[in-house]
Amino acid sequence: MPEFLSRLSRRHFIGQGVAGILAMGAAPSVVNAKVLGLNGRVGPNSQINMGFIGLGGIMGGHFGLASHRSVRATHVCDVKEDCLHRYLKIARTRKYGDIVATSDYEEVVEDPSVDAVVVATPDHWHAGISIAAMRMGKDVYVEKPMTLTVEEGQMMVEAEFRYNSVVQVGSQQRSDSAFRRAAEIVRNGWIGEVVEVYAKLGSFKAPVLSPEEPVPAGFNYDKWLGPAPYEPYTSERVLGNYGGGWRRFWDYGSRKNGDWGAHHYDIIQWALNMDHSGPVSFVPKGYAGEPYAYYRYANGVKVVRDHSDSKGFMIRFIGTEGEVCVSRGGKIKTTPAGLMSQPLRSVDQRLYRSRNHRANWLDCIRSRKPTICPATIGHRTGTICQLAGIAERLGRPLNWDPSAEVIVGDEYAQRWLSRPQRSGYALSV
Repeated sequence: MPEFLSRLSRRHFIGQGVAGILAMGAAPSVVNAKVLGLNGRVGPNSQINMGFIGLGGIMGGHFGLASHRSVRATHVCDVKEDCLHRYLKIARTRKYGDIVATSDYEEVVEDPSVDAVVVATPDHWHAGISIAAMRMGKDVYVEKPMTLTVEEGQMMVEAEFRYNSVVQVGSQQRSDSAFRRAAEIVRNGWIGEVVEVYAKLGSFKAPVLSPEEPVPAGFNYDKWLGPAPYEPYTSERVLGNYGGGWRRFWDYGSRKNGDWGAHHYDIIQWALNMDHSGPVSFVPKGYAGEPYAYYRYANGVKVVRDHSDSKGFMIRFIGTEGEVCVSRGGKIKTTPAGLMSQPLRSVDQRLYRSRNHRANWLDCIRSRKPTICPATIGHRTGTICQLAGIAERLGRPLNWDPSAEVIVGDEYAQRWLSRPQRSGYALSV
């Protein structure tokens, strides 16, 4: 560990000598909550020791978990020293206590004192770190999309069940009242039979293959690449900004399918009662003159990406008897207008209610009940993102069997459900 990290990750004592020794002796020890819990897991009144892995922009919100009265932040982890330095400063400012800083996620997941981890790395690292954590008995909050390939998603589901881990995928729109209301309106047939759904994803520019640049000091670029193919370093390749950076490269993400698609397709799955199934066909934009990319379910419902008639909403559900449009910021509009305020009847379905996505995860760590978006659901949504991306890259339609989870009649496309991984980074459950 670099000297400044070693220095910052330990308490700063005001006194020296005996005073310092006394301060160290008075420091609270880190006790795994499982020691105090039930059946080897976190108990109802025990503290949750938590590590934070991947300290980019999205982690800013997640790190607020460290201020929760039942959470003790134990580790921050990133392959960039400047990120570690910044989060250690934040931790000191907020008085989160002594936190270990490390560039190796293995140090976090293999620490027996850690109960749970937040994984907010680029997408190509989600599965590897999450499964390693589950194997070591940790609960996991992993950012969306949960995985980069269909095979990774299958392995995540297997790990969730094998290790009895509580997994929350960061599809936080499920914990938004407007999106839940829209899904309930659709699920209960208030707009009749759904015919089409429009999802607004936007687009990225093509990735830029710039000349090789020197790797910055304090950045473990090889570890950042991890299971992805080796490519020469460029600053654009590793940037985390939402206008591009690594999200534009297929080696690390699914472009807009995995960016906004992971959010909106997730809500569409929920509203159509397809959380444990999925579409049967995918058609890319431009194929046979198609103006929009779309996918279709076995019942005929068509989901269109970036349709021009979205009415300014992120998702528009169109039914035989009405429609519902919904966006972030609590924006929801229905036709007829009265549907928005109509109370649920006794015969109507009431969907899983979560008011806060992270709090839901903490609650479920204690209760051992499923979160609002466990790995089983994250996998099905991720599959849509990945298959849409495969169809886009191959430039041809795909037929999908959601029960067998295979591409039908296209052996070459079927190979794209997994990816080779660099030596030393092979994924296993």
